[in-house]
Amino acid sequence: MACGGGGGGETNAAATGSSSVPGDSSEGGSSEAATTMTGMTGTPTSGASETGAVGTSGEAATGGLTSMAGTDAGDSTTAGTSDLPGEAGWRSVLYPEDWTPEFTGPEGRFLHDFSYAGYHNGETPLAVDVPGLTIDVVEDHGADPDGGEDATAAFQAALDVAAQAGGVVQVPAGLYRIDGSLAVKASRVVLRGVGAAQSKLRFTRFEGMSYKSHLTFGAPLQLTDESLLTVDGAPRSTTVQVADAGAFKPGDDVAVGFVITPEFVDEHGMDGTWMVFNDAWQAFFWRTVVAVEGDTLTLDVPLRYPAKLRDQASVKRVSGYVREVGVEALGVADAVGWDDAWSQNQVHIVSMRGVKDAWVQGVSSFPSPGAPDEPMTMGRHLQSSGVEVVQSKRVTIADTYFGLAENRGGNGNGYLFEVSQSSEVLVRDCVGEAGRHNFIQNWGFGATGIVWQRIHSKDGVAVAIKDLDFGLPGLSEFHHSLATANLIDQSVLDDGWGAVNRNAYSSGAGHSATQSAIWNPDGVGVIRSRQYGHGYVIGPHDKLAIETSVDGADGKGSAPEDFVEPIPADAPGPLIPGSLYDDQLARRLGN
Repeated sequence: MACGGGGGGETNAAATGSSSVPGDSSEGGSSEAATTMTGMTGTPTSGASETGAVGTSGEAATGGLTSMAGTDAGDSTTAGTSDLPGEAGWRSVLYPEDWTPEFTGPEGRFLHDFSYAGYHNGETPLAVDVPGLTIDVVEDHGADPDGGEDATAAFQAALDVAAQAGGVVQVPAGLYRIDGSLAVKASRVVLRGVGAAQSKLRFTRFEGMSYKSHLTFGAPLQLTDESLLTVDGAPRSTTVQVADAGAFKPGDDVAVGFVITPEFVDEHGMDGTWMVFNDAWQAFFWRTVVAVEGDTLTLDVPLRYPAKLRDQASVKRVSGYVREVGVEALGVADAVGWDDAWSQNQVHIVSMRGVKDAWVQGVSSFPSPGAPDEPMTMGRHLQSSGVEVVQSKRVTIADTYFGLAENRGGNGNGYLFEVSQSSEVLVRDCVGEAGRHNFIQNWGFGATGIVWQRIHSKDGVAVAIKDLDFGLPGLSEFHHSLATANLIDQSVLDDGWGAVNRNAYSSGAGHSATQSAIWNPDGVGVIRSRQYGHGYVIGPHDKLAIETSVDGADGKGSAPEDFVEPIPADAPGPLIPGSLYDDQLARRLGN
């Protein structure tokens, strides 16, 4: 989609102040002086090490984050642990020691319960429902581990066998050349290497790859059996009353949504800005029915925003999910020639569309053998983008590194970890380096309950001059319309994070976020929080710049100013809990 002009623009460190997902195709420019621009010419100095660690030799790259790339998925769990009673430190006024999800603080401010994010809502280790069948892509299907021959057919054949009844496609150590694309359209299929530094996939294709992925999991969803709400759906509630509850049963996958009506647009002050999805029903919350009683459906996860009768709020049955699929312990690369990379838009390594209870773990990009030994391309990992999650729920991306993209220009390029129109996605212990927007929510309404935990975002650049690789620093950010109740948790932001009114940019993104929290952040970047309604920045470390003024164009209609709770000067210790997600999960599970 073409971007309009207007205020807001590219979220960068220098700035101030339908259910189909074609991809967000363009971004606004910036009028900031060229003296604030940065570039990355010559040989990159960081990236995935040859030892397979995440980021720049693991621990150093994460700014203290723990790297787990290449570990077995079954060994890892997201089950939270609460902080010890009486531990020395300070607590937020919005998160007292006796906090419950119903707690509301001064001026109506409150923190959502973010603990439902991730595979099986964070309640189990990864890969709990994968059959024992193992298919060796080399021994069973003849893939060339030396990269001399195209291994596309061998990999796809192995994935197709696994799709028949479920199983793991094992990738032994080697460098595999993939000239085509791979697809997983059935449930309970895992593509697993022996480590990101040992099992490496080199994707070579670039022609005709715009808005496509080299490795795709999922299938189109079908939404049917609509039942209108009979009472407004309330935020933080797990129940909705509908006209025909008898059409549903426990275990049904559903979507709760509503029409982007003129009244909804006007309520948010977005007349003339929100236009792409106007008068169309949009899924805001992807849920599962856990009980049916009378005219009431009980859902597995609370609603995050009002679902009003005024906007024809309804529940629709969802079918077609691909479930229990994952990719693990692999190195990946697809960088090519400079002009070739810039000839395409939004080329992802991995795409998950229409999946539930899925995961990516221990994946790391590496210097592509297909990148010419020239100043602009030497050492690059990616053509453009890393992983995307679209119209999905309960997905975990863990212990993963993506970095050093070639195309970081407009038209939606350089997004390393991208989530769109999805619910309860957990991105944890990941590093994004030298993309455009390393971590990003993108395109459309309905991105809710997403948690970015212990991530490290650094060296983002919104490249404006292709042949100089030169542009403004690019922040990780909420990029499109009204991302609701999301959490950036205990993360290092060395470029920054944006949550602003982007006005007409990106096809009229407008207010990009509401009711989202940035908890215990560290780093040397800038946090720009000008959310619609309430937004929260709690416990920022002292080297971060915090901007919340609503006086500029990207704060239009965002009053009141977002809540900032700095570290008290007399604090006896760190913010408690250090991780909001972990603590909330422990409380919910009774740990």
